[in-house]
Amino acid sequence: MKPSVSVIMACRNEVRHIRAILDSLASQDIAGLDCEFLIADGMSTDGTRRAIEEYAAGQTNIRVLDNPGRIVSTGLNNAIRESRGDIVIRMDAHTEYAPDYVRTCVQVLESTGADNVGGPARTKAEGLVQQAVATAYHSPFSCGGARFHDTCFEGRVDTVTYGCWRRTAFARFGLYDEQLVRNQDDEHNLRIVRAGGTIWQSPSIVSWYRPRSSVAALFRQYLQYGFWKVAVIRKHRVPASIRHLIPGLFVAALAVSALTALIGAAAGSSLAAWAGAAALALIASAYGVAALLASLLCEKPYGRGVIVLLPVVFAVYHISYGLGFLLGLLRSVLPQSGRGPGRFATEITR
Repeated sequence: MKPSVSVIMACRNEVRHIRAILDSLASQDIAGLDCEFLIADGMSTDGTRRAIEEYAAGQTNIRVLDNPGRIVSTGLNNAIRESRGDIVIRMDAHTEYAPDYVRTCVQVLESTGADNVGGPARTKAEGLVQQAVATAYHSPFSCGGARFHDTCFEGRVDTVTYGCWRRTAFARFGLYDEQLVRNQDDEHNLRIVRAGGTIWQSPSIVSWYRPRSSVAALFRQYLQYGFWKVAVIRKHRVPASIRHLIPGLFVAALAVSALTALIGAAAGSSLAAWAGAAALALIASAYGVAALLASLLCEKPYGRGVIVLLPVVFAVYHISYGLGFLLGLLRSVLPQSGRGPGRFATEITR
């Protein structure tokens, strides 16, 4: 009997990229698998839905679903509920996949007995900025040593790129948390680990993620990651890793030092002003040296030209995430007006 597999994906307003991902789906080697592809469209307004439907015309194994919630977690949950496979594999609209991606996911899931499996977060980049972002993405300095950034690591991890599960895993651990605009995959994996489950990474599962191509887009992305990480920690009352707290502490230290210097100067206290300025200079200098050393130690798959940009990219990773974390923390302790998070925290951008 053929293994039954459901490949799920959520997308919204991806008309520029949707053809490439559809071609990637069509190129999958699914011989011997009973495979269906479900795409949850978040009510796209740019022609994405029409492009998918035209591509899928006459193909019985591709289905397009409505995602009125318009965010990734609601779209994936809709697809999981509508899926028929005993195995569920997630894909993303901004990633390219090796032709054996689906088949290898199934093989690793069956051979390891893990509750969720996936491959490392490989990257593919064009242009100097995107190449610098991709290089920093794989550095322990930017990601705190997260295993899924290590393209060679195989074994247990605390989270994994995308994922492949038996359907029974969702009955055991639940679906994605639809309150989370970002970090819904991290939270779901944290749930698995805390319930005694196993997440396994295998380099044989190959895909290539395309990172942000501008510093501004990277800043918005990691601002949201930091903001929504607070919601995950509040839900579970524990961070999945200490690395999630460090950027917030770093930005808080910078802010406290700067405020001490400014308030001291305004109040006429030369001691407070000097102490704040000295602390700010010390923290910033130490970080600058660390970022420069990390830049020099990075592997340079795109050439040495990226070294010039790497300290700036590292700073954007850390400051945007830390600032988002502090904003999320502030929102969690202040009285709520009944309104949801602002647009900066909920708008998904590329």
